[in-house]
Amino acid sequence: MELKHQLAGQLRHLRLSGVLETLEARNRQAIEDKWSFVEFLSRILEDEVERRTQKQLILRIRRGALNSTKTLEGFDFDFNLNLNRQQILELATCEFIHQKRNLLICGPTGVGKTFLISALGLSACRADYSVRYFLTSRLLYQLAQSHQDGSFPALLASLAKLDLLILDDWMRDPISAANAQDLLEVLDDRFGRVSTLVASQVPVADWFARFPDPTIGDGVLDRVVHNAYRLNLSGDSLRKTRSAVLMAST
Repeated sequence: MELKHQLAGQLRHLRLSGVLETLEARNRQAIEDKWSFVEFLSRILEDEVERRTQKQLILRIRRGALNSTKTLEGFDFDFNLNLNRQQILELATCEFIHQKRNLLICGPTGVGKTFLISALGLSACRADYSVRYFLTSRLLYQLAQSHQDGSFPALLASLAKLDLLILDDWMRDPISAANAQDLLEVLDDRFGRVSTLVASQVPVADWFARFPDPTIGDGVLDRVVHNAYRLNLSGDSLRKTRSAVLMAST
């Protein structure tokens, strides 16, 4: 405690107060293992870098509205033999984000789309990319509300800066002309500069019919589909399978 008391003021002044968490333990190690001063300093700084890295990661996950429990490590590849494990692992390297390309994940309900996009979002956060997850309907609502309070330009600017924008339940329902125009503006700002991931239970071939204005529909889909990687999931619903197993066991 004496060592921490002696250095606490200086460390806080230098914004290095996190060092206090491991200072005593590292000091004991240094004495026991006869570390040099440089080695002791190196270990202390490594601890601080690790703390800041973890803090930044937690902040990126929180800002991204991601479910931190849905990780790729926890993804059940065995429940669906149709899953292309290698393709998913390659996507988790975030190379598609580095290439500034989009990703489309399509498949029926219950096959793991939402879990997978959350896991890919977490992989992107770990790779130091900025991410934000939205249900498409909620983003459209937020965009519509921003017109009312005058925050639309600021919201567009914030969405344009994201390295990865994730839109879940894409094209599940027909959208209004105003919604479609808002989507076009969001995607136009992002196209070719950053990546957008969309997940949908609606096949890509059926998306166009959801737009009230074919011209805007063309513009939106061109900016989503063009040069995008595609991952098509198939198979039985995991939720239905688990429900069936649960009912059979009761």
